[in-house]
Amino acid sequence: MGIKAEVFVVDNHSADGSREYLSGKFPKVVFKWNMTNEGFGKASNSVLKETKGDYILFLNPDTIVPEDCFEKCLSFFEKNQNCGSLGVHMLDGGGRFLKESKRGFPSPLISLFKMAGLAGLFPSSKIFARYYEGHLPKNKNNEVDVLSGAFMMLSKKAISLTGGFDENFFMYGEDVDLSFRIKKAGLSNYYLSDTCILHFKGESTQKFSSDYIKHFYGAMELFVKKHYSNKKALLFFMKIAIALNKLIASVKMKITSKRSNTSNQDIHLNTAVVAGQQKFNECLHLIKHASPPVLIAGRIGIDLNDKDAAIGNIDAIESCIKKNEIGQLLFCEGEISYKKIIQLTEKLSGKTNFLFHANESNSIVGGNDKNAKGIFIVKP
Repeated sequence: MGIKAEVFVVDNHSADGSREYLSGKFPKVVFKWNMTNEGFGKASNSVLKETKGDYILFLNPDTIVPEDCFEKCLSFFEKNQNCGSLGVHMLDGGGRFLKESKRGFPSPLISLFKMAGLAGLFPSSKIFARYYEGHLPKNKNNEVDVLSGAFMMLSKKAISLTGGFDENFFMYGEDVDLSFRIKKAGLSNYYLSDTCILHFKGESTQKFSSDYIKHFYGAMELFVKKHYSNKKALLFFMKIAIALNKLIASVKMKITSKRSNTSNQDIHLNTAVVAGQQKFNECLHLIKHASPPVLIAGRIGIDLNDKDAAIGNIDAIESCIKKNEIGQLLFCEGEISYKKIIQLTEKLSGKTNFLFHANESNSIVGGNDKNAKGIFIVKP
């Protein structure tokens, strides 16, 4: 791509061996290993003074980004000088569109419409579906109110005017607050549909868990106190809306507490490995350690010199899925581009589940349910 970039990874006191595993593999990456969990906003801000680029991207670790993503984002910034922050079209691990890719400010009325189910009944309404900007097409670029911190690229000017995230938000709400302050500073937030990423979700805090309810609604309370404290009537109604939403979330948590979320996919489903023979053999070596076992139905071969090979032919893959009753596709890094993987994930959404294997790793991961933890297969 020819883009000069620097990469910072801030780890909030992981206890899974990340430091030992990652440090030697990526010598050009600047790692910061915190001794405590400082929260998303504070951790992200901690390296801002070290950055030298004209644009800063805040990116969650549970994402897959296509090769031309950054180039398209930078091009958009250059063509739209009023752009302070840019978000992109996001899919979950099952290939479904994540509505939080573009959102409206959660005013009392907008929150009420969402809580009452009107946003779901009228998903394209400019009045009832503003929480997720439902009136704006997901396949069209648009100016929006709020972007997701999972992928949020800011101009240096926006960083200078806002100072980055408010560190009082430990988790959740910091992206809403920053989006609000960017617009207040006279710049715009844009949703870019021209590029698409995978964001697995569910790996930090599972929805409807006690931790999620605590952090999410605590963040919403902090947001309204910060920005609406001088509007007493508005503040009153917003507090009521938050309290009602919190109550509903607590009820849902109790209803779903019996469901196990240690794995959101049946990894014993028939699985097709999208790879050449060498990668296929590597995956077999990993999969044999899975518990419960993964059933291999075969592989979808690739001719790296043939642009029209089976992997690029959606009809051929769909036929294979139906014929062999494939429950999962396992994509291997390096066999096809990230962009093609993401495109196939979106096109095949609902037809099969997806797993992913990274180069030089001893693991296979996947996450078909955005509200629960995903699969993690690792060689002992």
